[in-house]
Amino acid sequence: MQLSFHTLDVFTKHRFGGNPLAVVLGADALSTEQMQAITREFNLSETIFVMKPEDPANTAKVRIFFPGGEMAFAGHPTVGCAVLLAEMKYKAGCSFETEIRLEEKAGLVPVKVSRIGDHPRAQFTAPVVPFRADVPLPSVAETARALNLEAEDIGFKAHGLASLEGGPRFFFVPVKSRAALEKSRVLEPHWSALIRPMGGVDAAYVYTRGGDNPKTDFRARMFAPTGGIPEDPATGSATALLAAQLLKAEALKDGTHKWQLEQGYEMGRPSDLFLEADVAGGALKAVRVAGQAVKVMQGTLEI
Repeated sequence: MQLSFHTLDVFTKHRFGGNPLAVVLGADALSTEQMQAITREFNLSETIFVMKPEDPANTAKVRIFFPGGEMAFAGHPTVGCAVLLAEMKYKAGCSFETEIRLEEKAGLVPVKVSRIGDHPRAQFTAPVVPFRADVPLPSVAETARALNLEAEDIGFKAHGLASLEGGPRFFFVPVKSRAALEKSRVLEPHWSALIRPMGGVDAAYVYTRGGDNPKTDFRARMFAPTGGIPEDPATGSATALLAAQLLKAEALKDGTHKWQLEQGYEMGRPSDLFLEADVAGGALKAVRVAGQAVKVMQGTLEI
């Protein structure tokens, strides 16, 4: 069996920046085991497999894998896959606006895709409105030990440690400064001791205010070594979940709020992400994440 694949760099318009993604087309006949093996062969943070939709009104059914298993939803595969499928519908260089509807395990994910000239952009609506997970949190001291930080590095204003969920679950760690963000890294055996009791969490999203771009609101790093991802250049799902943290920490008023974020800069893969959240009655009603993607390679898989 031969299958076509493409790779894209996501949350960037520059090749060799952003978060690399593999997209495998026509994957209907593949087993779960084959998808996992192919994911490990690509050795990227995520690979997405495209199949015929269960509902013909939708664009495609997809399954998303990372080296350690399958994900119900992930942001950068959603953006990259939607950009690729949209661009396959239109001639090169033609501007367009369209909607790609992806059936993911977490639910239906609508993605608005547009292209002006050579710069495609996609914005997805998160399939699950993020919320705070009711799980025991580690102490600040334990968190600092696991991430090469000092206890005083952690937290700023009303931003504290949190476990947030919305499909996947992440452990959110706000830090006071860029210097703290830059020195953060996973230290064993403290990391495993930190993560193991949290149940269902294998990733820490570390963030602080500001960035290289004056318009950037927050800069982040994401570590998930026990899931096979030592560091992720851009994490769209964690960016979506950040809205639940901001709702409480920033005391968001009703209306639509927008933020610009940076990730991956410390590892030489600059990524730019755009977050929107609708708030009504003091609660999140919808969360959207946007970014660009650029095609890098294509080829054929032999199965």
